[in-house]
Amino acid sequence: MRVAGKIASGLGAAIAGGAAWFYARERMAETPACETIERDGPCCVRRYPQLIVAQTARRGERLAALKTGFGVLADYIFAESRDGPEIAMTAPVLAAREGGLWRIRFVMPAKWTRATLPAAGADVTIEEVPARTVAAIRFAGRPDDAGMIRRETELRSWMRARGLAAADTAEHAFYNSPLMPGPLRRNEVLIEVLNNQIG
Repeated sequence: MRVAGKIASGLGAAIAGGAAWFYARERMAETPACETIERDGPCCVRRYPQLIVAQTARRGERLAALKTGFGVLADYIFAESRDGPEIAMTAPVLAAREGGLWRIRFVMPAKWTRATLPAAGADVTIEEVPARTVAAIRFAGRPDDAGMIRRETELRSWMRARGLAAADTAEHAFYNSPLMPGPLRRNEVLIEVLNNQIG
């Protein structure tokens, strides 16, 4: 029993150590510069400058579309589907439902411009997202469809209470890889504030 206990203890320490390594590594990933205008518990309002993104669109259920879309974008930034240098991974990965498609985006590191980015293939486009103000709600865990809907509902209610006009489309933001344990994950729902009503 003592041997089994030591093995279990060692396994637990290894898992915890691995989680800590992934957490530290992913916290070092570049995130888009933004200005926080208001914060209230898990909710906040941020102002983002114009962002350059690599984007793809996929049909199907949310998780399947995210998985295939992530793979296509990863092949682009890691130079698997093109020539030229690799591009550093950033956070978050962005996803939004648009009609019958899921639009998945990687934000490009600040050092790249649209002109200097490697050419994308047929499945990836390089887009400019205009400067915008968004409301966000942050939460941990492994988000399922019901959880994403619940958080979006909470955020829209929070926006209404502050008189903020909300865009129809919500965007999901995922800051961690699937290897990150649920309690350490950072997820967000983002909704654009219409008419730039803050500030």
